[in-house]
This record gives sequence, structure tokens and C-alpha cells, in this order.
Amino acid sequence: MNINVARLPMPAILFALAAVVALGTSLGGARAVALAQDDGFEALLGQRGDGTYHKGGWNHYGPGYFELDSDTGVLASHGGMGLFWYSAQEYSDFELELEFKTSKTESNSGVFVRVPGVPSSDAYIYHSFEIQIHDASGEGVHQSGAVYDAEPPTRLASRPTGEWNKYRIRFVGDQITVWLNGEQVLDWAAEPRGKVEDFAEHGYIGLQNHDHDSSVYFRNLRVKDLSDTN
Repeated sequence: MNINVARLPMPAILFALAAVVALGTSLGGARAVALAQDDGFEALLGQRGDGTYHKGGWNHYGPGYFELDSDTGVLASHGGMGLFWYSAQEYSDFELELEFKTSKTESNSGVFVRVPGVPSSDAYIYHSFEIQIHDASGEGVHQSGAVYDAEPPTRLASRPTGEWNKYRIRFVGDQITVWLNGEQVLDWAAEPRGKVEDFAEHGYIGLQNHDHDSSVYFRNLRVKDLSDTN
């Protein structure tokens, strides 16, 4: 349909222009959403139709718990030591992205990868790797960015207490690569070392709650399954 704009009264012209702008904005937003969905990552916290978040697919083992702010999607750890693990799927080769911040410099937590089977005791800590969160440790293998008790990071790249940090963790075959705030801090051919006696070819992803007097916060947890691309 062709519209002769010259014959339209000024209010109608302004209305038509506003509609065009609104349509362009809407299409641009839809395209941005489509691009975000096409990057291959899946959100690990679900959202309801009203935009609020929920913990469906997650379970908790051990003392303590994780509290979810359903409006912001921020998880807060309480008490310990326990494991909040994503039970909906096991992963073999994958890339995980998440953000975290600590309430104290001494705050302690970690991201467990390839937890073998449903946790029913503390034995999982000897059969899976933990990507550490702990800025106060003086030992490299216990600092943020380390594979806990096994391989130290090349440097401490975390931001000050109270600021959000971004982890990117890639586990393909036996190779673990970790980026902290955009800097690669670890690239390690994994082997049993330190507390880890052995590790599985696939398993669950988990977040550790550790401290009784401080919290660690998590948000924007996303995972890309790489099993079919390698």
C-alpha cells in the first residue's frame, strides 16, 4: 500500500513517523534477542513468563543453602559446606560463563565441574575439580582462578570485594582453561593432583557454599554444550 504523505495532515504524519521508529526499535530488539539466543549458550536459571527467576533443575547437598532473588536472578550463598548443583543435565565438554562477587576479601567459594553422579556424601570433592573463588589465600593453588589444590592461576585477576567478576571456564577432554575478567589465567591438562584422586568424563556443574559469616553472589550462569562439536 502506498501512502501519499504530502496529503496527510501534520498530526497523521507525526503518528506515522512514530510508528515507523517504534517498528524499527522493536525489530532491532528482536534481532538482538535472536543473536543472543544463537550464540549456543543456555541459561542455567529459568525464567517465568513474568520475567522472574526460579531454581527449577537445581538441587542442594549438605549444610547451608543458596537464596535466589527472583527479580534480579542473583544467587547468594549461606552457610556451608554444601553444593548447589544443576541436576537437569550432565556435561562432558562445555564452556561455562558466570559472574560472581564476594561480600568479604576472605569469602570462600568455588565452581565444581564434572561432579560424578548425584552427590550423597562429601566424596565428590575427591572426584571432581573446583575452580576456586578466594582472594585472601596466600597459596596460588587456593586463590581465585586456580583449580583448587591442583593448579595455580598465572595471576590473581579478580576485582575488589563487592564488584562483579566474570568467569569463563572451558573443559574439553582433559583440558581446563579459565578466563577471569577477560584474562586467561589457567590452561591446564588436568590430571589427578592435590585432593583430587580421579575425575570423570562427564558430570554435573555445582556452586559451593562455604562460609558461615560471609556470602558469595552469582548471576548470569550460562553454559554451552560442546560435546557435539568436538
